Amino acid sequence: MPDAVVIGAGPNGLVAANLLVDAGWSVEVLEAQPEPGGAVRSDRGVHPDYVSDVFSAFYPLAAASPVLTRLDLAAEGLRWSHAPSVLAHPLKDGRCAVLERDVGATSDGLAGFAAPDGGAWRDMYEVWSRIGPDLVEALFTPFPPVRPGLRLAAKLRTSGGLRLARNLALPVRRLGEEEFAGEGGRLLLAGNALHADLAPEAVGSGGFGWLMSMLGQSHGFPVPVGGSGALTAALVSRLRRRGGVLRCGERVASVVVRGRTAIGVRTEGGETVDARRAVLADTSAPALYRDLVGEAHLPSRLIRDLERFQWDFATFKVDWALNGPVPWSAAQAAGAGTVHVADGVDGLTRFASQIAMGQVPDEPFALFGQMTTADPSRSPAGTESAWAYTHLPQHITSDAGPDRITGRWDAREQEAMADRIEAQVERFAPGFRARILARRILAPTTLQAMNENLHKGAINNGTTALHQQAIFRPTPGTGRPETPVKGLYLASAAAHPGGGVHGAPGANAARAALRHHGLHPLLHRAQRV
Repeated sequence: MPDAVVIGAGPNGLVAANLLVDAGWSVEVLEAQPEPGGAVRSDRGVHPDYVSDVFSAFYPLAAASPVLTRLDLAAEGLRWSHAPSVLAHPLKDGRCAVLERDVGATSDGLAGFAAPDGGAWRDMYEVWSRIGPDLVEALFTPFPPVRPGLRLAAKLRTSGGLRLARNLALPVRRLGEEEFAGEGGRLLLAGNALHADLAPEAVGSGGFGWLMSMLGQSHGFPVPVGGSGALTAALVSRLRRRGGVLRCGERVASVVVRGRTAIGVRTEGGETVDARRAVLADTSAPALYRDLVGEAHLPSRLIRDLERFQWDFATFKVDWALNGPVPWSAAQAAGAGTVHVADGVDGLTRFASQIAMGQVPDEPFALFGQMTTADPSRSPAGTESAWAYTHLPQHITSDAGPDRITGRWDAREQEAMADRIEAQVERFAPGFRARILARRILAPTTLQAMNENLHKGAINNGTTALHQQAIFRPTPGTGRPETPVKGLYLASAAAHPGGGVHGAPGANAARAALRHHGLHPLLHRAQRV
């Protein structure tokens, strides 16, 4: 009988399992899919000569994560690679906002949009340089973040804390207008905000756009050499080398609860796996509470709150094997790993507004990845392994475009949506479609079938909006990995601090389990600050 059973071998489940084995616990990880990784997997499914990241691809949060840093995954062979430029947002007139790894180069580029904007970017980054490390530590620890919060508060007192708090609460459109005279800086902030489900007019979108922009400036948007699966392979290697057990193709059907305490799990095949100390679930909150635990074991208030749980946007993704580089009209976009494809901040607002109305956008914002540019091992020299995803409504009411897409996602609708994304890229890179050797379509239903946490392609396991963060995540009054069932911990991005590949929800759940059994996780070498 293991000390702990972990449901799900996504990055959070694997982080949790690693920290528990570091503390001397025996751990068994059960994964429903035939391979581990959750949304961190790569393959050669588009073309045999091209490595494609199936889900996530760029990892600024992983690079900044103190959780992953302490695991020392380089010892397991993990290596990181960077594109020449971090991120670009081209415009149809040939101008291009570029986030470079050097703050001076980014500032100089933004000054080309408006002379004062180079200094404005430097000032923004100076604030990040003072408080960024403590802010990241506070974000990635259980809520409330007492010790890192105190350190952060002390620095904020000398760094215009109230003004910064106001800025982070602003809609990203307003933040961009206040900070930058020209369009370049505004584009970088607003595009980064839409990595989540935050419209340019949403309260708090300024904070998220600022966070992602500053992480890109300080850490870049790195990728694992050889594919995102290399990150999963490192976590699995570390776990197994320390005695942890991983079993794939084992779907958990229920959590076994006795006397309001989780004592193990039952698999779909009928096997009962007992847990001596804890069960940790790297699953969505609705799946854990409604399907695995069941309402009979939960407070009625939690059940009612789950009715208000909000998923983030759905996602539609296309992978390509290209026989040459993307022919961007704005030449500066060629060196960026990530490219935001939208017609300015107004285009982003229009896109988000259509989603809010339940419409499939007619000119979808495309978050475009140039993977060979970021890691030359991904495809033959002179070619490009590329992808793009766009957001969609969770519940489609109409199509703002001409294709009558309804959300059934049959073959016709999938092809039509993929063509629409390609047409959007073609507007900014004429000749793009002529370079496609092969493509793979991942509709929202496909993404969910490949990873059940991606509900209709919701990549953050719940909205990033303020009403479902911190003490409101996943429901009001929670905000921590502990659940109403003793010995059961929520270890997924459904828990604070939410989405992104950084391992914090898994680490928080593991530490909560250890604390419950009188073990202080920070005493262990792999978890020291």
